[in-house]
Amino acid sequence: MTSWFDTLATAVAVAAGRAWASGLALLVVAVWAASGPLFGYSDTWQLFINTGTTVITFLMVFLIQATQTRDTAAIQLKLDELVRANQNARNVFIGIDQLTAEQLEALRRRQ
Repeated sequence: MTSWFDTLATAVAVAAGRAWASGLALLVVAVWAASGPLFGYSDTWQLFINTGTTVITFLMVFLIQATQTRDTAAIQLKLDELVRANQNARNVFIGIDQLTAEQLEALRRRQ
């Protein structure tokens, strides 16, 4: 299940970041707005766009967050490896991504 979700989240995040995705969203809104007079700007007409955008936003939050979390973890691992590989680097910073916000702020003040 995790592999399937990761693949889906990555594909959606990549597709959502493309210009055509923004164009498609703009087209949907334009068609919806143009259809207003046809439906008399009814409550159902408004509910259609409100429901659609809410559902899409709700799902996108989870998919993009999953992708961002995985990417951040990968970057952190790469940075940790660079610190380990550099003989002059202080390896005290390896794993600081596991610290709380308060611990990070205390470490920042000591620098």
